[in-house]
Amino acid sequence: MSNIYDNRRIWKIVFLAVSVVLVAFFLHVSNKLVEDLSVQERERMEIWANATKALATAPINSSDASMQSDDIDFYLSIIRNNNNIPVLLVDDSDNILMYRNFRLPDPVDTLMQGDLTKANEEYLAGKLRALKNTRNHIPIAIDSLTTQHLYYEDSTLLTNMSYFPKIQLGVMIIFVLIVYFAVMSTKKAEQNKVWVGLSKETAHQLGTPISSLMAWVQMLESSGVDKEMVDDMDKDVNRLSVIADRFSKIGSKPEMELAYLCESVSAGLEYMRSRISSNVKLDIRFPADDCGVRLCRPLFEWVMENLCKNAVDAMQGKGRIDVVVGHDKKTAYIEVSDTGKGIARKNFKTVFSPGYTTKKRGWGLGLTLAKRIIEEYHGGKIFVKSSEIGVGTTFRIELPMA
Repeated sequence: MSNIYDNRRIWKIVFLAVSVVLVAFFLHVSNKLVEDLSVQERERMEIWANATKALATAPINSSDASMQSDDIDFYLSIIRNNNNIPVLLVDDSDNILMYRNFRLPDPVDTLMQGDLTKANEEYLAGKLRALKNTRNHIPIAIDSLTTQHLYYEDSTLLTNMSYFPKIQLGVMIIFVLIVYFAVMSTKKAEQNKVWVGLSKETAHQLGTPISSLMAWVQMLESSGVDKEMVDDMDKDVNRLSVIADRFSKIGSKPEMELAYLCESVSAGLEYMRSRISSNVKLDIRFPADDCGVRLCRPLFEWVMENLCKNAVDAMQGKGRIDVVVGHDKKTAYIEVSDTGKGIARKNFKTVFSPGYTTKKRGWGLGLTLAKRIIEEYHGGKIFVKSSEIGVGTTFRIELPMA
């Protein structure tokens, strides 16, 4: 049966691995698009810088005035056609010579610094300081003594595209989580229906034969059959009645009542104490003061019996079981320790799964029932506190105090 949960764990790992691969692939594609767009913008800015240099170094007088005019118009068209990449052109002293495509505090129609208001000048000076810390810089050597510097920001398109991989990653993670939790929720809902249906049906099926057995016990008692034998039969029939009552409570919302924890733990273990081997020592340690908790006692006692029985099975009928009860200001706890074969750390959660068992005989439902009773009905926790192979295991139950 444990192979089922090993396979389930493998499928979870495969699901996560495939999800990671898909996310990595789409992120790689998105980042590649951003990188390509960044390279294209760099190339455009280099062309813009060359056009600026050509304008700055164009001869004032030329034998072919029409040729010069056409060249200047061509260079100006390159500069003017940049309508989406913010650029700053400065000299060696960081004086702004030209700017374009910035959202200035005070909008203007001209490109020259002389027309800048104080607010715009401070704004562009701040942009220049920020751009100096980036790689978006192209020096323009006008001549041997003069160098201008072109700084540019990423375009709005590139900026938005740079956010896209992060948004895509977030969306894919949310999608994977939604699918995972939807599958798990559906599975849990189906398990709950199975539990409720199975419990009700079991209680119903046990009800009729138990009633018949009770009638037979009464008839034997009135017939003068050996009283000791009849009393033993009556105890077993009452035990069956308790089991049927527990199943009926599992199949519906149980009634909770205020109870003393130490008294309830003692009652739950009393049945097992008389039925475990003399080779198993059961030691129970209670605190000096008892504490009140809200319990469905029949179900809680069932949990204690299951933990004790599992401990006996783990020790193969020989060893020691220690039960420690305690509490702090808000939480009461019970720890059940054994000297059995132990549980591998990877199975600390799996042991509570339906059908998980390492025994040749058994349904593997004891700890599953215990978890359902403690966590869903009592609002507490049950978990493997510690375990070591060949040394033993400690289970811990935590319950809110009343």
